Amino acid sequence: MTRSEELFEEAVRLIPGGVNSPVRAFAAVGTHPRFIRRADRQYVYDVDGTRYLDYVGSWGPMMLGHNHPVVKEAVLAAVEDGLSFGAATQREVEMARFLCGSIPSVEMVRMVNSGTEAVMSAVRAARGFTGRDKIVKFEGCYHGHSDAMLVKAGSGVMTAGVPSSAGVPAGCAQDTLTARYNDLAGVERLFEENPGQIAAVVLEPVAANMGLVLPQEGFLQGLRALCDREGALLIFDEVITGFRLGFGGAQGRFGVRPDLTTFGKIIGAGMPVGAYGGRREIMEVVAPCGPVYQAGTLSGNPVAMAAGLAQLTYLKDHPEVYAQAEAMCARLTDGLEAILREAGEPAVVNRMGSLGCVFFTSTPVTDYDTAKTADTKRFGEYFRAMLSAGNYFAPSQFEVIFLSGVHREEDIDQTLEAARRFFRV
Repeated sequence: MTRSEELFEEAVRLIPGGVNSPVRAFAAVGTHPRFIRRADRQYVYDVDGTRYLDYVGSWGPMMLGHNHPVVKEAVLAAVEDGLSFGAATQREVEMARFLCGSIPSVEMVRMVNSGTEAVMSAVRAARGFTGRDKIVKFEGCYHGHSDAMLVKAGSGVMTAGVPSSAGVPAGCAQDTLTARYNDLAGVERLFEENPGQIAAVVLEPVAANMGLVLPQEGFLQGLRALCDREGALLIFDEVITGFRLGFGGAQGRFGVRPDLTTFGKIIGAGMPVGAYGGRREIMEVVAPCGPVYQAGTLSGNPVAMAAGLAQLTYLKDHPEVYAQAEAMCARLTDGLEAILREAGEPAVVNRMGSLGCVFFTSTPVTDYDTAKTADTKRFGEYFRAMLSAGNYFAPSQFEVIFLSGVHREEDIDQTLEAARRFFRV
């Protein structure tokens, strides 16, 4: 028995499912989690000493790879001053200045502790600002585990085959309206059916929690125009895409300016952190300026701020990081697509920037319903073969591949060779 197996046996007695987040469970792919001991650059190492090429990157934030010296030095310097104060610090002001100076749609920002908290708080601010209760979300988009957002959610909820969650009273989600991603007409119908009642439309501008689903041409622009017409706010959940799809995130890539934006762990270089921000007049409804209450003892943690500032500053000064990550993603996804085609395997490969996904289906994947046509059993077989060959992918058909600026051509070629062996081409 491996050390990972031993740890997992103990973990299932102490932790629900043996994991502290459902997306870490490997049950959907027919094996057990690998317990990671350390990581460096493009590699993770498990407790048994096995090295893997990492295509998860702590679920997105590791644009610079693991243990980057600039980030590491910033963290060590911050730790010398203390771990947490529960008080205002200079670093949180520096982070706010950086975010407001980097993302044109963000005029004020509030730090929080996770992407879940960021979205929950942004929705509350939108309701407080508009005086309306209803929100629109999209099937398959995951916005964290707050009650109102666990309606036809993606990510681990989708992997487990659970459309919502037990423990969420019906009343908590009664004002959450769901639409189909890429279906602008469907959103318009919801506005017609709920006149003057919708506070906000919230979405991942590039959906990355039902696998990778790209916005069709005009979809994001159409949502912006619709919200403007109806007096609702547009909220972009950029927990995954922020500072990953280029320095300006998805909103910079597509040229669509939301009213509110949420960020996650990438602004802490992987540490537990999040933020929400947007137009000044909206953010000024948040306490202590206004009547919308939101608080967090650990928000703006000085060590997380130091790590995030180090990474974001480096990314701003080194755009070649994005070019390298995107080139390696193209090399990987193009290579996989060619192998799958040669093997006659029914599969669809979606890519944008440094994000990719292989769906084991012959149906073009454009929304939640088409994503669900994917053969999860076949994905599990593929996943186990790739893991055995030293490639660490997310253990779910409905998560994405993350590339970093430190992945190299030889890494991608090694992964493609493992795929050729599995598909026998």
